[in-house]
Amino acid sequence: MSTSASEISARIVEAVMAQKLAPGSRLGEQPLAMLFDCSRTIVREALTRLAARGIVTVSARRGWFVIEPSQDEAREAFEARRVIELGLIRSTGSTGKIDKAALRQLKAHLQREKAALKESDVGNRSFLLGDFHVCLAECLGNTLLADTLRDFTARTTLIAMLYQSTHDAVQSCEDHVQIVAALERGDHAAAEALMAAHIGTVQSALRVQAPTDPLAQLRDALAPLQQKNKKTTAAKPTRRKAAAPSPDDIDSSTYLGALL
Repeated sequence: MSTSASEISARIVEAVMAQKLAPGSRLGEQPLAMLFDCSRTIVREALTRLAARGIVTVSARRGWFVIEPSQDEAREAFEARRVIELGLIRSTGSTGKIDKAALRQLKAHLQREKAALKESDVGNRSFLLGDFHVCLAECLGNTLLADTLRDFTARTTLIAMLYQSTHDAVQSCEDHVQIVAALERGDHAAAEALMAAHIGTVQSALRVQAPTDPLAQLRDALAPLQQKNKKTTAAKPTRRKAAAPSPDDIDSSTYLGALL
């Protein structure tokens, strides 16, 4: 029996969350059809669904690719997660404590996270840390938001890969433990504050660079030669030896850039 479009899309999202598919990875229709033993029509349906969910993108001439989120898209993805997850916890607080079955499910997930941290399978660890947020939404009784969070978590996983996140996996797991503990004692305000801090910490760990001038190199290359010669002449060293700059004279951004 061939694989369905839903199964293919689910597998691709899982691979993204496990950091096994990097931003910009090409997803060829024919290779996927061979891999999943199905027609290219089914593969195309799966990829079209993922494009609608913001996980892949398509180019008319080049094919399908995993998205490469821009800095603005990265910021918007974290803002969306913040609104959804904090709102979910807040709305659940009006109904009292979460039920024991949901707590057991969350604690079981935390145990799998802790076990994954001790193993060498980075993919499984990455998936479980991201899937905690999906599991939390399910346990709080909102499967629709769970599906939405799965997509946003996949996007933020791609963002972490693209912008070389320095966030510590152990700290992330500990944050999850504290959030569940607050929910267990019925302190939804604390759980909400902990979730806000957790998402903020993950976002702040991204190495997002300041915007650069995309035309800088081209502008310099195409500058009139007369101007370049003037700059060269003006920059010609004199016989007088220049004093070494003091630490106070060094621009911090230039200095750090040289180190990096």
